[in-house]
Amino acid sequence: MGGNRRRHGWTRREALQSLALAGAAAAWSPRSLAQDGGRRIGVALVGLGHYSRDLLAPALQLTRHCRLAGLVTGSPDKLPEWQGTYAIPDRNVYSYDDFHRIADNPDIDAVYIVTPNHLHKPQTLTAAAAGKHVWCEKPMAMDAAEGEAMVKACRDHKVQLTIGYRMQHEPNTRRFMAMAKERPFGRIIKLRADAGWFGWRNGADDAWRLDPARGGGAMYDMGVYCVNAVRYSTGMEPLAISAVDETVRRDIFKAVDETMRFRLEFPEDIVAECVTSFGRNVNTLQIDCERGWYTMTPFQGYEGNAGRASDGTVFTPQLGKTPRMQAEQMDQDALAILGNTAPRVPGEVGVADMRVVDAAFASARENGKRVEIVQG
Repeated sequence: MGGNRRRHGWTRREALQSLALAGAAAAWSPRSLAQDGGRRIGVALVGLGHYSRDLLAPALQLTRHCRLAGLVTGSPDKLPEWQGTYAIPDRNVYSYDDFHRIADNPDIDAVYIVTPNHLHKPQTLTAAAAGKHVWCEKPMAMDAAEGEAMVKACRDHKVQLTIGYRMQHEPNTRRFMAMAKERPFGRIIKLRADAGWFGWRNGADDAWRLDPARGGGAMYDMGVYCVNAVRYSTGMEPLAISAVDETVRRDIFKAVDETMRFRLEFPEDIVAECVTSFGRNVNTLQIDCERGWYTMTPFQGYEGNAGRASDGTVFTPQLGKTPRMQAEQMDQDALAILGNTAPRVPGEVGVADMRVVDAAFASARENGKRVEIVQG
């Protein structure tokens, strides 16, 4: 058994030691600490719904390289509680209408856009014009054309654009990304990525998820996890997609997809079978190869992301309790700004995913017709 692990290039002990050392280096390296001189990136949260309230704001209290410095909201009734909890001064509070005034505020270095999908492009363009770095939640836009406009705006104004794919900051996921190049079990043959949950919240923060004009539906919300995962697990761009809308609860999901099943074709005859859903509890990424396999379940949870491989390798959860993953993500994005280095997940990554989403919707409209994915 040990000999078999050595043949694939790494043992279980080596894999776990590598993860531990990599995590420690990312968190504590002298270079990382030196490059900011102790300064912390001031972050304004744009949109004060569930994700900002329950995850990002608490996570910012755990970070070492950034801090909650401002608020931008379309719901002024939320501000007293937020300002009272986090001591945000009035001068650092904005509405969506006067968001552009952030240009005059040196306390704020970056904005984290956590609004419904249809607002991502206009708010990114406003922030970029104001000279602020942009962290944008996934999916980055309504379509690839919007994403490309966002990338261009940030490039033109010389600010960073990074997409909130928190999983790409999670150590086990980063190990899977490395394995796409290393191929410890030989050529990849097929992949499976499922991301979804059963139920519906019906809260005010979630009403937009039923509205196609605002980017509602499972493919936008959960499907991008699958798309991003099979892209980083292969290190390749997909060539074509076939997608079918399998919505069951039409009384709730009248105009958006509840469940989408799709098949992606990659170079080297690699195929990925994916399901994304608001009607099924699924959360698995599996990579099948010539000489074995490796899998992670859950692969996109807020915590507890664990995996194993056919040679006995075990990938244990690394980051601790929620919202440690969000804190790690924002610290790494802050360090990219402080060090003037490329972020781990630049806007171009989000654009590539949106090209797949665009093609998925086109295929689903034609009942699963194969659609080629045009790359930029």
